[in-house]
Amino acid sequence: MMNIAIVGRAGVFPQSVDLAAFWDNIVHCRDMTSEVPDGRWRLDSNRVLNHSVEGTWSNRGGYVPTMDLVPSDAWSLDDSDIAGLDPLQSWVLHTAQGAINDGARLPRERTGLILGNLSFPSSAMSAYVERQWFPNVSNSQTHPNHRFMSGRPALLAKKAFALGGPAWSLDCACASGLVSIHLGCEALMSGQMDAVLAGAVNRADDLFIHMGFTALKALSRSGRSQPFSADADGLLPAEGAGFVLLKRLEDAQRDGDPIFGVIRGTGVSNDGRGKGLLVPASRGQVQAMSMAYQRAAVTPESIQMVECHATGTVLGDGTELRSMAEVFNGAQTPWVGSLKGN
Repeated sequence: MMNIAIVGRAGVFPQSVDLAAFWDNIVHCRDMTSEVPDGRWRLDSNRVLNHSVEGTWSNRGGYVPTMDLVPSDAWSLDDSDIAGLDPLQSWVLHTAQGAINDGARLPRERTGLILGNLSFPSSAMSAYVERQWFPNVSNSQTHPNHRFMSGRPALLAKKAFALGGPAWSLDCACASGLVSIHLGCEALMSGQMDAVLAGAVNRADDLFIHMGFTALKALSRSGRSQPFSADADGLLPAEGAGFVLLKRLEDAQRDGDPIFGVIRGTGVSNDGRGKGLLVPASRGQVQAMSMAYQRAAVTPESIQMVECHATGTVLGDGTELRSMAEVFNGAQTPWVGSLKGN
């Protein structure tokens, strides 16, 4: 596999308005979760809290601070494009621009964008639907464009930054961001693009997410995220957005770009038919990890740390540990962890 350079990055994450704040929260071991902000659910949380049927077990999650993201004069957008922008679309534009402005030379005509988008209804889409169904109750003035919450953010960013390459969204659930990076690397290796903005966003309707994972019996009843812990009792939803700007390493070196990291190998797989939506297949995990190490010409014995998916569900975390035990069999045990604990 050709070496791929990371030449730009930007993100907004829970309690973190930028990557500097995010890293500061990590190194100081801060809990970035909180109770749902006032008004986010558009109703009194007590009406649905602790209800196992048509309700939620918890009102905690990871929330991005309220930010005043004003449209930039550099965006090639019309007033109709940015009318009442949902935070989902604002975050995509904000973080894509941050990655572009991180110091690398950008060949715009040969730059594409791949966005992993957890395409559940956004808050703005839910508000729009409420206005259609309950016109005498809803005060929403949400723009109709917000019903296009899946593909529109990627196309809006393509237009905003005058990118000449293709732009699209994908939804691979929790793997969306990593799959977008994988596909970005593939596009660079094939020569389809000379630079790729690869990233992901989740700013789905938070009440929808909490109720959905409660119905699936996957939400933490304690409201705590505890990866790999014996006390883990489920996942905690969180939101955010982030992009990396990718170029072929030789091109980045030629252009004098800042190089923040190098991707030497990626691997993907699909669980196929299994026992359920939230039941991962160890076979697929082993296949993806083995493929990445093989393509990178890296042996598991040389790995010092693994950042895991580790959602804090007993079944999911146990499966991931068993998969790593197979891949790292005979190797010195690396450190493992998951940022979801923060």
